Amino acid sequence: MNIQYFTDDPLFILAIGILVVFVSIIGFRLHAFLALLLGAFVVALITPEAAVLLYQTGKGVSEAAAQRLADQSVGIRISTEFGNTCGKIGILIAMASIIGKTMLESGAAEKIVRSTLKITGDKYAPMTFLGSSFFIGIPVFFDTVFYLMVPLAKAMAMRVGKNYGLLILCIAAGAAMANSLVPPTPGPLFLVTEMNIPIGMMMMGGFLVGLVTISAGYLYAAWANRKWPIPLRDAVDAPLDEIKALSEKDERELPALWFSLLPIFIPIVLISVNALVGSFVDVSTMSSSWLTRVLEFIGEKNVALSLGALSSIWLLAVQKKGDKKGLTASVQTALMSAGVIILITSAGGAFGGMLQQTGISLRLAELTKDYQMALIPLAFFITAIVRTAQGSATVAMITASGILAGMANTGTLEYHQLYLGLAIACGSKLIPWMNDSGFWIVCKMSNLTEQEALKTFSPLLTIMGLVGLIVILIAASIFPLI
Repeated sequence: MNIQYFTDDPLFILAIGILVVFVSIIGFRLHAFLALLLGAFVVALITPEAAVLLYQTGKGVSEAAAQRLADQSVGIRISTEFGNTCGKIGILIAMASIIGKTMLESGAAEKIVRSTLKITGDKYAPMTFLGSSFFIGIPVFFDTVFYLMVPLAKAMAMRVGKNYGLLILCIAAGAAMANSLVPPTPGPLFLVTEMNIPIGMMMMGGFLVGLVTISAGYLYAAWANRKWPIPLRDAVDAPLDEIKALSEKDERELPALWFSLLPIFIPIVLISVNALVGSFVDVSTMSSSWLTRVLEFIGEKNVALSLGALSSIWLLAVQKKGDKKGLTASVQTALMSAGVIILITSAGGAFGGMLQQTGISLRLAELTKDYQMALIPLAFFITAIVRTAQGSATVAMITASGILAGMANTGTLEYHQLYLGLAIACGSKLIPWMNDSGFWIVCKMSNLTEQEALKTFSPLLTIMGLVGLIVILIAASIFPLI
């Protein structure tokens, strides 16, 4: 059969692109940035010019302009999509990275956990760890939250003499769900930009779905803790004597609670207020007040995250008492970490852009035209398959959004595109195992055996993801257009 028959089908091109990324990451151990970029080149090379033309005209571009875009070289098309994605998320990821790093080094994150524990007491410590890890996980990456809170969990388990496994699972549940559902972590940020979801809406939707999923996660964690109790073990890299000393650190060395919360609350409040004002006031009109214009400026996501980062730098500067070298080193480390994430995410944007130019969205729309609700579980399971196969939740979200972004941006959905974004986010939780770096972080940092992690951590994330899918389907049926 003529090969042209296959390359005219977007599903065939999609399969080739995903296969290239899988083989590159799993078989050749390529960095995710290189694997996604290679996938973008392969997809662009085998996509017919007619498909690119159809995609561009579908976006409202004139036929002449669409022809010029289709005539561009593969390298230019990929670099354009790469640059577009970087422009949308680059500043946001850099600022979020600064917030996360400085909150850790200033002691702000630890202050939040300790303050919450004072309110709830030892009896409700697992719930405190669950809520704290979810809240701190909004601006801080999963592995960083885990590094921060595991010593606190060990110290708490030493104090109460039980529930070590429950505390560890609560930390993992909260941090993992915040990492995939609530901006400004990279995965949700990418969904916001690619699927045209208002960031304030993604924050609120992710927060609400997150509350339900971590509640389900807590129920499973409590059951698993009773069935497979995990002992607190000594470790060479983290002796229990050192952990005990850390837990007894003088409270006066930590910043005030209001100061600790500032870097998180500033962007959340500003973005949320701006979204509310934008719903009721047209700031482009002359009649809008100076206050609404100011709120529009400071509530714009790049500005709001930058203000949050500035407050976190101020917090660290106060804690370091004028140590400029230490402050500079912390910010530099944060930006170096952000740089890698920006490269991966932008390469993912290029890969997604090339997939969209194949016409995959139109093909999926054709397949689901009689029952669009099927797109939500489809988005979920596409993400789950990619995550299970190659291990990275962020790469899985990027890949799935590249396939489905066209559907979200056409305006033909029967429900808000937020639900597709949330389904992708929840799908990225299935199924963590040995090819997932987070799996090994949980194992090694908490001294769990591989068997213990597979019985507790892996089902925990899978259950939360599936519960999230059910919640999203129900919400999309009851409140389709929000």
